[in-house]
Amino acid sequence: MKKIAVIDGLGGGIGSELVSRLRDLKEVGCGAEIIALAANAVAVERMLKAGATRGAAGENAIRMSVRSADLIVGPIGIIIADSMMGEITGVMAAAILAAPGERILLPLQNEHVTLAGFEGIPLSKMIEKAVEIVRERLLS
Repeated sequence: MKKIAVIDGLGGGIGSELVSRLRDLKEVGCGAEIIALAANAVAVERMLKAGATRGAAGENAIRMSVRSADLIVGPIGIIIADSMMGEITGVMAAAILAAPGERILLPLQNEHVTLAGFEGIPLSKMIEKAVEIVRERLLS
């Protein structure tokens, strides 16, 4: 069974939208598990309500869970220490970067980080593209 870790922070809005769209994929219904991970319990709760199989919050939960994830999906801030208003710790970012699974990141602008050459597209299009990449990976 493939494990898809969706990681978010703050209010969990992006994560819950990702989970909702991933849950709609028939490939997910045929043997993939969506794990909601976040820096806080509010974000995890929103992702669970959107259809994640299970979830956990906090630094250690993220550090341990990403080790077994085949795919890790979330905003680019999940790999930047102190991003998301300080919710992403250095330990979280390092664990996500060191995880063996593929990272599929939404290129959202962050405070103090500018993505040069990135043409801003609407968040809904970024989420749509991320879900399509997950679908392709599940089929391969």
